[in-house]
Amino acid sequence: MAATADKTKPYFPLAGGASDGYSKDNSATATCFCGAVQLAFPTEGPGLLVTFVCNCTDCRKITASMFASNFIVLADHLTHIRGRENLTSYSQSHTIASGNTMTNYFCKTCGTLMYRIREGSKGVVLRIGTVDDFNLHETKLKPKLEVFVKDRCSWVSPVEGAKQVESQTFK
Repeated sequence: MAATADKTKPYFPLAGGASDGYSKDNSATATCFCGAVQLAFPTEGPGLLVTFVCNCTDCRKITASMFASNFIVLADHLTHIRGRENLTSYSQSHTIASGNTMTNYFCKTCGTLMYRIREGSKGVVLRIGTVDDFNLHETKLKPKLEVFVKDRCSWVSPVEGAKQVESQTFK
């Protein structure tokens, strides 16, 4: 069992190559592993749209894990603090449930997947694991929704307190 800590205060453990992330009342940063790319995003609405875990087969492959922990912000609320030129992208629509093209943006240096943008969407899908303030993972960014539960690996438990959805919910 994890030690009880005050989750109301920012927590920035040694994780990756950057040490300049921040967390304010309604905004925070996300940084790639090497520190070359850093983003700022809202931690509340209207810019923060949803927090969720995805078990779809694309998320499993692209994260090299059994699920992805995500949050969506409106594109016009996402700020590139540094490293936009250090992002590379990969797009495809073959396996995407919506059939729309999904473009993934990675740090060229360390390979961290920073975000995904689905064709026709006003939102940007970011990874909770890139967020610099680790207490936000358990507070404002704790997943409220779990999607593609039909594809959840049998040894992974449902997200406690999250609404369970059989497949895709985002339009």
